[in-house]
Amino acid sequence: MATRRSPKLDKTQVVDTALRLLNDVGLDGLTLRAIAKELNVQAPALYWHFKNKQELLDEMATEMYRRMTAEDPLTPDATWRDRLLTANRGLRSALLSHRDGAKVFSGSRFTGTLHAVEMERTLRLFADAGFTLAQAVRATTTAYMYTLGFVTEEQGVQPLPGERREGYDIDERARRMADFPLSAAAGAEIFEDYEQHFEDGLALLIAGIEARYGTG
Repeated sequence: MATRRSPKLDKTQVVDTALRLLNDVGLDGLTLRAIAKELNVQAPALYWHFKNKQELLDEMATEMYRRMTAEDPLTPDATWRDRLLTANRGLRSALLSHRDGAKVFSGSRFTGTLHAVEMERTLRLFADAGFTLAQAVRATTTAYMYTLGFVTEEQGVQPLPGERREGYDIDERARRMADFPLSAAAGAEIFEDYEQHFEDGLALLIAGIEARYGTG
């Protein structure tokens, strides 16, 4: 009986190719068949490493996180505010570096324990500042979900930096909503200058944590 042999293909190759292809085809077009074609192998070869697309997305999200943390070391003198700012700015940047990056992250499960290493360090930082574990978890996860939701909406308008989906012209929107002057004028506040809007929201969130828990 012939024995089955794993193709000369490793997970890293598959994930790197998937992340590269994601920018061209988006999440909906990112199929195992498309990735296999890009790697010049048959689609079944990928099943040696991933049972289905969700397993691949889990590994893609983990690799995005791995690259993000490599560029975002936690400095010894960082405060919990510094950590929230740095971590969520880094997360937004990582998500924006890929078309549908926020969608890849949303609902994915990290593989390995790298995220636990970073989580432990962050929670310890909060604990040392006087937060209870429950407060630290609520503060960090709320910031994480804010960033993930913000970028999901941002990429709905601008799939990649420099791109803009049809239908999000601010002037045309204002004309259509002329009978609702405040709502019409709000378009520029909602659909432009995402960098500033993100920073304002993050500052509001940190101020809310301070007001709610009175810590630090």
